[in-house]
Amino acid sequence: MTSAHPERGLDPPRAARSIRRGERIHVVGAAGAGASAAALHARWSGAETDGCDPGGPSPYTAALVEAGIPLAAAHDPAHVRRTPPPDRLAVTKALTAIDPDHPELRAARAAAIPIEPWQQVIADAATGRLLIGVAGTHGKSTSAGWLVHVLAAAGLDPAAFVGALLPATLTGGAAATARHGTGEPFVVEADEYAGNFDAYHPAVAIITSAEWDHPDVFRDQAAVVAAFDRWIRAMAGFRERPPTLVANVADPGVASLVGGLRDWPGRVFATALLDAGRGRIGSFARGIAEQYATASGPAAAILGRVLGLEPDTTLIELHGLDPIRGPLSVRLPTAGRHNAANALGVAGAAVAAGVAPEQIIEGLASFAGVGRRLERKGEAGGVVVFDDYAHHPTAIRETLAAVRQRAPGRPVWAVYEPLTFHRTAALLDDFAAVLAEADAVAIADIWAGRDPDTTVASAERLAAAVAVRNPTIPIAAPGSVEQTASWLAREVRPGDAVLVMGGGRSYRIGELLLEALADR
Repeated sequence: MTSAHPERGLDPPRAARSIRRGERIHVVGAAGAGASAAALHARWSGAETDGCDPGGPSPYTAALVEAGIPLAAAHDPAHVRRTPPPDRLAVTKALTAIDPDHPELRAARAAAIPIEPWQQVIADAATGRLLIGVAGTHGKSTSAGWLVHVLAAAGLDPAAFVGALLPATLTGGAAATARHGTGEPFVVEADEYAGNFDAYHPAVAIITSAEWDHPDVFRDQAAVVAAFDRWIRAMAGFRERPPTLVANVADPGVASLVGGLRDWPGRVFATALLDAGRGRIGSFARGIAEQYATASGPAAAILGRVLGLEPDTTLIELHGLDPIRGPLSVRLPTAGRHNAANALGVAGAAVAAGVAPEQIIEGLASFAGVGRRLERKGEAGGVVVFDDYAHHPTAIRETLAAVRQRAPGRPVWAVYEPLTFHRTAALLDDFAAVLAEADAVAIADIWAGRDPDTTVASAERLAAAVAVRNPTIPIAAPGSVEQTASWLAREVRPGDAVLVMGGGRSYRIGELLLEALADR
Protein backbone atom coordinates (compact mmCIF):
# COMPACT_ATOMS: atom_id res chain seq x y z
CA MET A 1 0.00 0.00 0.00
CA THR A 2 2.48 2.62 -1.18
CA SER A 3 1.68 6.22 -2.07
CA ALA A 4 3.34 9.21 -3.68
CA HIS A 5 6.81 10.25 -2.56
CA PRO A 6 6.59 12.67 0.40
CA GLU A 7 10.07 14.00 -0.37
CA ARG A 8 8.95 15.43 -3.70
CA GLY A 9 9.81 19.07 -4.17
CA LEU A 10 12.73 18.95 -1.72
CA ASP A 11 16.39 19.14 -2.65
CA PRO A 12 18.08 15.71 -2.48
CA PRO A 13 20.35 14.84 0.47
CA ARG A 14 23.89 16.15 0.20
CA ALA A 15 27.13 15.94 2.14
CA ALA A 16 26.94 17.94 5.35
CA ARG A 17 28.59 21.36 5.45
CA SER A 18 29.07 23.76 8.34
CA ILE A 19 26.33 26.34 8.90
CA ARG A 20 27.72 29.78 8.12
CA ARG A 21 27.51 32.48 10.77
CA GLY A 22 24.74 34.82 9.71
CA GLU A 23 23.22 32.33 7.27
CA ARG A 24 19.47 32.97 7.02
CA ILE A 25 17.43 29.79 7.62
CA HIS A 26 13.63 29.78 7.59
CA VAL A 27 12.02 26.69 9.18
CA VAL A 28 8.57 25.80 7.85
CA GLY A 29 6.51 23.86 10.43
CA ALA A 30 8.87 24.89 13.22
CA ALA A 31 6.51 23.85 16.05
CA GLY A 32 7.13 20.16 15.30
CA ALA A 33 9.45 17.89 17.26
CA GLY A 34 12.17 17.64 14.63
CA ALA A 35 11.80 21.02 12.93
CA SER A 36 12.03 22.83 16.28
CA ALA A 37 15.32 21.02 16.96
CA ALA A 38 16.60 22.11 13.55
CA ALA A 39 15.72 25.72 14.33
CA LEU A 40 17.53 25.53 17.66
CA HIS A 41 20.68 23.95 16.23
CA ALA A 42 20.71 26.47 13.39
CA ARG A 43 20.53 29.32 15.90
CA TRP A 44 23.23 27.76 18.11
CA SER A 45 25.45 27.40 15.02
CA GLY A 46 25.23 31.13 14.35
CA ALA A 47 22.47 31.29 11.77
CA GLU A 48 19.76 33.93 11.67
CA THR A 49 16.82 31.63 12.23
CA ASP A 50 13.06 32.07 12.17
CA GLY A 51 10.09 29.83 11.56
CA CYS A 52 6.38 29.56 11.00
CA ASP A 53 3.66 27.13 12.00
CA PRO A 54 -0.12 27.61 11.82
CA GLY A 55 -0.66 24.96 14.49
CA GLY A 56 0.03 27.40 17.29
CA PRO A 57 2.00 26.64 20.46
CA SER A 58 3.10 23.04 20.94
CA PRO A 59 5.15 21.16 23.54
CA TYR A 60 8.21 22.11 21.47
CA THR A 61 7.75 25.87 21.09
CA ALA A 62 8.74 26.95 24.61
CA ALA A 63 12.37 26.22 23.76
CA LEU A 64 12.11 28.37 20.60
CA VAL A 65 10.72 31.27 22.63
CA GLU A 66 13.50 30.85 25.18
CA ALA A 67 16.11 30.92 22.38
CA GLY A 68 14.57 34.09 20.90
CA ILE A 69 13.62 32.46 17.59
CA PRO A 70 10.70 34.31 15.92
CA LEU A 71 7.78 32.00 15.14
CA ALA A 72 4.98 33.24 12.88
CA ALA A 73 1.52 31.75 13.45
CA ALA A 74 0.76 31.24 9.75
CA HIS A 75 2.41 30.21 6.50
CA ASP A 76 2.98 33.12 4.14
CA PRO A 77 5.05 33.45 0.96
CA ALA A 78 6.12 36.83 2.34
CA HIS A 79 8.44 34.87 4.65
CA VAL A 80 10.36 33.94 1.49
CA ARG A 81 9.97 37.12 -0.57
CA ARG A 82 11.25 39.48 2.11
CA THR A 83 14.49 41.42 1.81
CA PRO A 84 16.96 39.93 2.37
CA PRO A 85 15.43 36.53 1.57
CA PRO A 86 16.32 33.35 3.43
CA ASP A 87 19.36 31.44 2.16
CA ARG A 88 17.38 28.21 2.48
CA LEU A 89 14.14 26.72 3.76
CA ALA A 90 14.05 23.76 6.14
CA VAL A 91 10.83 21.79 5.75
CA THR A 92 9.16 18.73 7.23
CA LYS A 93 8.19 16.00 4.76
CA ALA A 94 4.74 15.85 6.33
CA LEU A 95 4.11 19.19 4.67
CA THR A 96 5.31 18.11 1.23
CA ALA A 97 3.31 14.88 1.46
CA ILE A 98 0.09 16.86 1.93
CA ASP A 99 0.82 19.98 -0.09
CA PRO A 100 3.81 19.74 -2.46
CA ASP A 101 2.71 23.03 -4.03
CA HIS A 102 2.66 24.89 -0.73
CA PRO A 103 2.80 28.72 -1.22
CA GLU A 104 6.08 29.17 0.66
CA LEU A 105 7.69 26.32 -1.24
CA ARG A 106 6.40 27.71 -4.52
CA ALA A 107 7.84 31.14 -3.70
CA ALA A 108 11.20 29.59 -2.78
CA ARG A 109 11.36 27.68 -6.06
CA ALA A 110 10.59 30.84 -8.00
CA ALA A 111 13.48 32.57 -6.23
CA ALA A 112 15.84 29.56 -6.62
CA ILE A 113 16.15 29.26 -2.84
CA PRO A 114 17.15 25.73 -1.69
CA ILE A 115 14.36 23.74 -0.04
CA GLU A 116 15.74 21.02 2.22
CA PRO A 117 14.36 18.62 4.83
CA TRP A 118 15.02 19.86 8.34
CA GLN A 119 17.26 16.82 8.91
CA GLN A 120 19.83 18.44 6.61
CA VAL A 121 20.12 21.41 8.97
CA ILE A 122 20.82 19.09 11.90
CA ALA A 123 23.38 17.14 9.86
CA ASP A 124 25.09 20.43 8.98
CA ALA A 125 25.13 21.47 12.64
CA ALA A 126 26.91 18.20 13.45
CA THR A 127 29.74 18.73 10.93
CA GLY A 128 33.09 17.81 12.43
CA ARG A 129 31.58 16.00 15.43
CA LEU A 130 31.39 12.30 16.35
CA LEU A 131 27.96 11.68 14.83
CA ILE A 132 25.97 8.87 16.48
CA GLY A 133 22.73 7.90 14.74
CA VAL A 134 19.99 6.04 16.59
CA ALA A 135 17.64 4.25 14.20
CA GLY A 136 15.01 1.51 14.28
CA THR A 137 11.28 0.98 14.01
CA HIS A 138 10.81 1.18 17.78
CA GLY A 139 12.81 2.58 20.69
CA LYS A 140 14.67 5.39 18.90
CA SER A 141 13.70 8.24 21.20
CA THR A 142 14.23 6.36 24.44
CA SER A 143 17.59 5.01 23.26
CA ALA A 144 18.78 8.36 21.91
CA GLY A 145 17.75 10.22 25.06
CA TRP A 146 19.31 7.56 27.27
CA LEU A 147 22.57 7.74 25.31
CA VAL A 148 22.63 11.53 25.61
CA HIS A 149 22.20 11.13 29.37
CA VAL A 150 25.00 8.55 29.64
CA LEU A 151 27.39 10.69 27.60
CA ALA A 152 26.51 13.84 29.56
CA ALA A 153 26.91 12.06 32.88
CA ALA A 154 30.35 10.90 31.71
CA GLY A 155 31.36 14.51 31.09
CA LEU A 156 31.38 14.37 27.28
CA ASP A 157 28.82 17.22 26.86
CA PRO A 158 27.04 15.83 23.78
CA ALA A 159 24.89 17.83 21.38
CA ALA A 160 21.71 16.08 20.30
CA PHE A 161 18.46 15.86 18.45
CA VAL A 162 15.97 13.44 20.02
CA GLY A 163 12.39 12.97 18.81
CA ALA A 164 10.99 13.34 22.34
CA LEU A 165 11.33 16.11 24.89
CA LEU A 166 14.58 16.02 26.85
CA PRO A 167 14.18 17.24 30.45
CA ALA A 168 15.63 20.49 31.71
CA THR A 169 18.34 18.52 33.52
CA LEU A 170 19.75 17.66 30.09
CA THR A 171 18.93 20.82 28.13
CA GLY A 172 19.86 23.33 30.82
CA GLY A 173 16.68 25.27 30.05
CA ALA A 174 13.23 24.56 28.67
CA ALA A 175 12.42 20.96 27.81
CA ALA A 176 13.34 20.50 24.16
CA THR A 177 14.14 17.93 21.49
CA ALA A 178 17.61 19.45 21.08
CA ARG A 179 20.66 19.79 23.32
CA HIS A 180 23.39 22.37 22.82
CA GLY A 181 26.51 20.47 23.82
CA THR A 182 30.06 21.48 22.91
CA GLY A 183 31.74 18.10 23.28
CA GLU A 184 32.73 15.75 20.48
CA PRO A 185 29.60 13.50 20.37
CA PHE A 186 26.48 14.58 18.50
CA VAL A 187 23.55 12.16 18.91
CA VAL A 188 20.73 12.18 16.35
CA GLU A 189 17.53 10.19 16.20
CA ALA A 190 17.55 8.82 12.64
CA ASP A 191 14.13 7.98 11.18
CA GLU A 192 13.85 5.62 8.22
CA TYR A 193 10.60 7.13 6.88
CA ALA A 194 10.99 8.24 3.25
CA GLY A 195 14.76 8.56 3.60
CA ASN A 196 14.61 10.92 6.58
CA PHE A 197 17.93 9.53 7.80
CA ASP A 198 19.73 9.94 4.46
CA ALA A 199 21.25 13.28 5.52
CA TYR A 200 23.07 11.56 8.41
CA HIS A 201 26.34 9.69 7.86
CA PRO A 202 27.24 8.62 11.39
CA ALA A 203 30.47 7.13 12.67
CA VAL A 204 28.40 5.04 15.10
CA ALA A 205 24.85 3.79 14.53
CA ILE A 206 22.35 1.94 16.70
CA ILE A 207 19.63 -0.20 15.10
CA THR A 208 17.03 -1.10 17.74
CA SER A 209 14.57 -2.99 15.51
CA ALA A 210 13.54 -3.40 11.87
CA GLU A 211 9.86 -4.16 11.41
CA TRP A 212 7.34 -3.26 8.73
CA ASP A 213 5.87 0.17 9.32
CA HIS A 214 5.03 3.25 7.23
CA PRO A 215 2.99 1.33 4.64
CA ASP A 216 2.62 4.53 2.63
CA VAL A 217 6.30 4.31 1.64
CA PHE A 218 7.40 0.71 2.39
CA ARG A 219 5.72 -2.10 0.52
CA ASP A 220 6.73 -4.84 2.95
CA GLN A 221 9.23 -5.98 5.55
CA ALA A 222 11.93 -6.53 2.93
CA ALA A 223 11.67 -2.90 1.84
CA VAL A 224 12.23 -1.73 5.42
CA VAL A 225 15.32 -3.92 5.84
CA ALA A 226 16.63 -2.73 2.46
CA ALA A 227 16.31 0.92 3.58
CA PHE A 228 18.37 0.23 6.71
CA ASP A 229 20.91 -1.71 4.64
CA ARG A 230 21.40 1.21 2.24
CA TRP A 231 21.84 3.64 5.11
CA ILE A 232 24.37 1.47 6.94
CA ARG A 233 26.39 0.85 3.80
CA ALA A 234 26.49 4.57 3.06
CA MET A 235 28.16 5.16 6.44
CA ALA A 236 31.42 3.65 5.17
CA GLY A 237 31.64 6.03 2.22
CA PHE A 238 31.83 9.11 4.46
CA ARG A 239 34.43 7.94 6.97
CA GLU A 240 38.21 7.63 6.95
CA ARG A 241 37.94 4.95 9.63
CA PRO A 242 35.51 2.01 9.54
CA PRO A 243 32.16 2.85 11.19
CA THR A 244 30.57 0.97 14.07
CA LEU A 245 27.10 -0.58 14.10
CA VAL A 246 25.39 -1.46 17.39
CA ALA A 247 22.63 -3.89 16.43
CA ASN A 248 19.91 -5.60 18.46
CA VAL A 249 20.19 -9.01 16.79
CA ALA A 250 17.46 -10.43 19.04
CA ASP A 251 15.07 -8.59 16.72
CA PRO A 252 14.38 -10.80 13.66
CA GLY A 253 14.52 -7.91 11.20
CA VAL A 254 17.82 -6.66 12.58
CA ALA A 255 19.23 -10.21 12.58
CA SER A 256 18.36 -10.49 8.88
CA LEU A 257 19.90 -7.09 8.21
CA VAL A 258 23.20 -7.70 10.00
CA GLY A 259 23.47 -11.23 8.63
CA GLY A 260 23.77 -9.65 5.18
CA LEU A 261 26.69 -7.36 6.12
CA ARG A 262 29.54 -9.88 5.92
CA ASP A 263 31.22 -7.75 3.23
CA TRP A 264 30.69 -4.47 5.12
CA PRO A 265 33.97 -2.87 6.32
CA GLY A 266 32.60 -1.68 9.65
CA ARG A 267 32.60 -3.20 13.11
CA VAL A 268 29.49 -4.72 14.71
CA PHE A 269 28.51 -4.72 18.37
CA ALA A 270 25.74 -7.31 18.49
CA THR A 271 23.36 -6.91 21.44
CA ALA A 272 20.68 -9.31 22.65
CA LEU A 273 18.50 -9.75 25.71
CA LEU A 274 18.49 -13.49 26.41
CA ASP A 275 16.42 -15.89 28.48
CA ALA A 276 19.34 -18.14 29.37
CA GLY A 277 21.35 -19.14 32.41
CA ARG A 278 24.67 -17.46 33.09
CA GLY A 279 26.52 -20.63 32.16
CA ARG A 280 25.23 -20.52 28.60
CA ILE A 281 26.05 -16.87 27.89
CA GLY A 282 29.58 -17.67 26.73
CA SER A 283 28.42 -20.07 24.04
CA PHE A 284 25.81 -17.56 22.87
CA ALA A 285 28.50 -14.86 22.65
CA ARG A 286 30.79 -17.05 20.57
CA GLY A 287 28.00 -18.00 18.20
CA ILE A 288 26.88 -14.40 17.79
CA ALA A 289 30.46 -13.22 17.17
CA GLU A 290 30.78 -15.56 14.19
CA GLN A 291 27.23 -15.29 12.88
CA TYR A 292 27.39 -11.50 12.60
CA ALA A 293 31.01 -11.11 11.51
CA THR A 294 31.84 -8.45 8.91
CA ALA A 295 34.87 -7.75 6.75
CA SER A 296 36.53 -6.22 9.84
CA GLY A 297 36.21 -9.43 11.85
CA PRO A 298 33.91 -11.14 14.35
CA ALA A 299 31.17 -9.15 16.06
CA ALA A 300 31.59 -8.11 19.68
CA ALA A 301 28.67 -9.38 21.76
CA ILE A 302 26.98 -7.35 24.51
CA LEU A 303 24.35 -9.59 26.06
CA GLY A 304 21.89 -9.14 28.88
CA ARG A 305 19.70 -11.16 31.22
CA VAL A 306 16.75 -9.92 33.27
CA LEU A 307 17.31 -10.83 36.92
CA GLY A 308 14.36 -9.12 38.55
CA LEU A 309 11.31 -6.96 37.93
CA GLU A 310 9.91 -4.31 40.26
CA PRO A 311 7.16 -1.79 39.49
CA ASP A 312 9.62 1.00 38.68
CA THR A 313 12.88 -0.84 38.03
CA THR A 314 14.31 -3.74 36.06
CA LEU A 315 17.46 -5.50 37.29
CA ILE A 316 19.62 -6.80 34.46
CA GLU A 317 23.00 -8.45 34.14
CA LEU A 318 25.30 -7.30 31.31
CA HIS A 319 27.89 -9.54 29.67
CA GLY A 320 30.63 -8.28 27.37
CA LEU A 321 30.72 -4.70 28.59
CA ASP A 322 33.85 -5.29 30.68
CA PRO A 323 35.67 -8.52 29.73
CA ILE A 324 38.10 -8.12 32.64
CA ARG A 325 35.52 -7.69 35.43
CA GLY A 326 32.99 -10.04 33.87
CA PRO A 327 29.21 -9.69 34.24
CA LEU A 328 27.94 -6.37 35.61
CA SER A 329 24.55 -5.80 37.22
CA VAL A 330 22.53 -2.61 36.90
CA ARG A 331 19.08 -1.64 38.13
CA LEU A 332 17.42 0.24 35.29
CA PRO A 333 14.97 2.95 36.46
CA THR A 334 12.28 1.86 34.01
CA ALA A 335 9.98 -1.05 33.17
CA GLY A 336 9.60 -3.36 30.20
CA ARG A 337 11.80 -5.88 28.42
CA HIS A 338 11.97 -3.54 25.43
CA ASN A 339 13.67 -0.94 27.59
CA ALA A 340 16.15 -3.51 28.88
CA ALA A 341 16.97 -4.26 25.23
CA ASN A 342 17.31 -0.52 24.56
CA ALA A 343 19.78 -0.25 27.44
CA LEU A 344 22.07 -2.79 25.78
CA GLY A 345 22.18 -0.69 22.61
CA VAL A 346 22.94 2.43 24.62
CA ALA A 347 25.76 0.59 26.37
CA GLY A 348 27.26 -0.53 23.06
CA ALA A 349 27.18 2.98 21.58
CA ALA A 350 28.69 4.41 24.76
CA VAL A 351 31.57 1.91 24.50
CA ALA A 352 32.14 3.03 20.91
CA ALA A 353 32.22 6.65 22.12
CA GLY A 354 34.93 5.81 24.64
CA VAL A 355 32.91 5.79 27.87
CA ALA A 356 34.30 3.59 30.65
CA PRO A 357 32.17 0.60 31.79
CA GLU A 358 31.62 1.97 35.30
CA GLN A 359 30.39 5.28 33.85
CA ILE A 360 28.05 3.42 31.51
CA ILE A 361 26.54 1.51 34.43
CA GLU A 362 26.07 4.73 36.41
CA GLY A 363 24.42 6.43 33.44
CA LEU A 364 22.09 3.53 32.71
CA ALA A 365 20.96 3.51 36.34
CA SER A 366 20.21 7.24 36.61
CA PHE A 367 18.22 7.96 33.45
CA ALA A 368 15.02 9.92 34.18
CA GLY A 369 13.40 9.18 30.82
CA VAL A 370 12.15 11.38 27.98
CA GLY A 371 8.73 12.81 27.27
CA ARG A 372 5.87 10.52 26.18
CA ARG A 373 7.87 7.30 26.61
CA LEU A 374 6.20 5.31 29.40
CA GLU A 375 5.70 8.65 31.15
CA ARG A 376 3.68 8.65 34.35
CA LYS A 377 1.45 11.70 33.93
CA GLY A 378 -0.09 11.57 37.38
CA GLU A 379 -2.86 10.12 39.53
CA ALA A 380 -6.28 11.52 40.41
CA GLY A 381 -9.33 9.92 41.92
CA GLY A 382 -7.39 6.70 42.44
CA VAL A 383 -6.70 6.41 38.70
CA VAL A 384 -3.06 6.44 37.51
CA VAL A 385 -2.39 7.72 33.98
CA PHE A 386 0.56 6.86 31.75
CA ASP A 387 1.40 8.37 28.37
CA ASP A 388 3.39 6.85 25.50
CA TYR A 389 4.04 7.51 21.82
CA ALA A 390 3.40 3.85 20.89
CA HIS A 391 1.65 3.72 17.51
CA HIS A 392 2.60 0.31 16.12
CA PRO A 393 1.21 -3.07 17.29
CA THR A 394 4.57 -4.28 18.59
CA ALA A 395 5.17 -1.06 20.53
CA ILE A 396 1.65 -1.22 21.98
CA ARG A 397 2.17 -4.80 23.12
CA GLU A 398 5.47 -4.00 24.84
CA THR A 399 4.11 -0.84 26.45
CA LEU A 400 1.05 -2.64 27.80
CA ALA A 401 3.33 -5.23 29.38
CA ALA A 402 5.50 -2.48 30.87
CA VAL A 403 2.46 -0.76 32.40
CA ARG A 404 1.36 -4.04 33.96
CA GLN A 405 4.84 -4.14 35.53
CA ARG A 406 4.55 -0.54 36.73
CA ALA A 407 0.97 -0.86 38.00
CA PRO A 408 0.65 -4.48 39.16
CA GLY A 409 -2.85 -5.69 39.88
CA ARG A 410 -4.61 -2.70 38.31
CA PRO A 411 -7.04 -3.13 35.39
CA VAL A 412 -5.37 -1.46 32.40
CA TRP A 413 -7.23 0.75 29.93
CA ALA A 414 -5.62 0.94 26.49
CA VAL A 415 -6.49 4.36 25.04
CA TYR A 416 -5.21 4.80 21.51
CA GLU A 417 -5.23 7.62 18.97
CA PRO A 418 -4.21 5.84 15.73
CA LEU A 419 -1.46 7.60 13.78
CA THR A 420 -2.29 7.84 10.04
CA PHE A 421 -5.04 6.10 8.12
CA HIS A 422 -2.74 3.99 5.95
CA ARG A 423 -0.94 2.46 8.95
CA THR A 424 -4.25 1.73 10.66
CA ALA A 425 -5.69 0.05 7.57
CA ALA A 426 -2.59 -2.00 6.75
CA LEU A 427 -2.10 -3.26 10.32
CA LEU A 428 -5.72 -3.28 11.50
CA ASP A 429 -5.83 -6.97 12.47
CA ASP A 430 -2.55 -6.66 14.37
CA PHE A 431 -3.77 -3.55 16.19
CA ALA A 432 -7.00 -5.32 17.10
CA ALA A 433 -5.18 -8.36 18.46
CA VAL A 434 -2.87 -6.42 20.74
CA LEU A 435 -5.47 -3.92 21.98
CA ALA A 436 -7.74 -6.83 22.86
CA GLU A 437 -5.16 -7.86 25.48
CA ALA A 438 -6.09 -4.83 27.61
CA ASP A 439 -8.86 -4.82 30.20
CA ALA A 440 -10.74 -2.00 28.45
CA VAL A 441 -10.19 -0.05 25.23
CA ALA A 442 -10.99 3.44 23.94
CA ILE A 443 -9.99 4.50 20.43
CA ALA A 444 -9.92 8.18 19.53
CA ASP A 445 -10.36 9.51 16.02
CA ILE A 446 -7.42 8.78 13.71
CA TRP A 447 -4.77 11.48 13.44
CA ALA A 448 -4.15 11.95 9.72
CA GLY A 449 -0.74 13.56 9.99
CA ARG A 450 0.86 13.41 6.54
CA ASP A 451 -1.81 10.99 5.23
CA PRO A 452 -4.13 12.62 2.67
CA ASP A 453 -6.43 9.56 2.26
CA THR A 454 -8.84 9.46 5.18
CA THR A 455 -11.18 6.85 3.69
CA VAL A 456 -9.21 3.64 4.20
CA ALA A 457 -9.77 3.24 7.95
CA SER A 458 -11.66 4.65 10.95
CA ALA A 459 -11.61 4.47 14.73
CA GLU A 460 -15.00 2.75 14.63
CA ARG A 461 -13.72 -0.01 12.35
CA LEU A 462 -10.75 -0.63 14.61
CA ALA A 463 -13.01 -0.73 17.69
CA ALA A 464 -15.26 -3.27 15.95
CA ALA A 465 -12.23 -5.44 15.15
CA VAL A 466 -11.13 -5.32 18.80
CA ALA A 467 -14.64 -6.35 19.88
CA VAL A 468 -14.48 -9.40 17.63
CA ARG A 469 -11.20 -10.38 19.26
CA ASN A 470 -12.41 -9.85 22.83
CA PRO A 471 -16.15 -9.21 23.28
CA THR A 472 -15.86 -9.43 27.09
CA ILE A 473 -14.18 -6.04 27.65
CA PRO A 474 -15.51 -2.47 27.37
CA ILE A 475 -14.65 -1.02 23.94
CA ALA A 476 -15.60 2.37 22.52
CA ALA A 477 -14.65 4.91 19.85
CA PRO A 478 -15.81 8.11 21.59
CA GLY A 479 -14.62 10.60 18.95
CA SER A 480 -12.10 13.44 19.23
CA VAL A 481 -9.32 13.70 21.78
CA GLU A 482 -11.53 15.91 23.95
CA GLN A 483 -14.55 13.60 23.62
CA THR A 484 -12.40 10.58 24.46
CA ALA A 485 -11.09 12.21 27.62
CA SER A 486 -14.61 13.20 28.72
CA TRP A 487 -15.93 9.68 28.06
CA LEU A 488 -13.07 8.12 30.01
CA ALA A 489 -13.69 10.41 32.97
CA ARG A 490 -17.17 8.92 33.25
CA GLU A 491 -16.06 5.30 32.81
CA VAL A 492 -12.83 4.78 34.77
CA ARG A 493 -12.92 3.74 38.39
CA PRO A 494 -10.53 4.07 41.36
CA GLY A 495 -7.80 1.45 41.05
CA ASP A 496 -7.66 1.61 37.23
CA ALA A 497 -4.53 2.34 35.20
CA VAL A 498 -4.97 4.28 31.96
CA LEU A 499 -2.35 4.00 29.23
CA VAL A 500 -2.73 6.68 26.56
CA MET A 501 -0.89 5.94 23.29
CA GLY A 502 -0.49 7.43 19.84
CA GLY A 503 0.83 10.41 17.93
CA GLY A 504 -0.95 13.61 17.03
CA ARG A 505 -2.74 15.18 20.01
CA SER A 506 -3.13 12.02 22.07
CA TYR A 507 -0.97 13.50 24.83
CA ARG A 508 -3.91 15.79 25.64
CA ILE A 509 -6.14 12.84 26.55
CA GLY A 510 -4.20 12.06 29.70
CA GLU A 511 -3.93 15.71 30.68
CA LEU A 512 -7.67 16.34 30.21
CA LEU A 513 -8.57 13.10 31.98
CA LEU A 514 -6.51 13.99 35.03
CA GLU A 515 -8.11 17.44 35.16
CA ALA A 516 -11.60 15.93 34.98
CA LEU A 517 -10.84 13.31 37.63
CA ALA A 518 -9.41 15.95 39.96
CA ASP A 519 -12.60 17.99 39.59
CA ARG A 520 -14.72 14.90 40.20
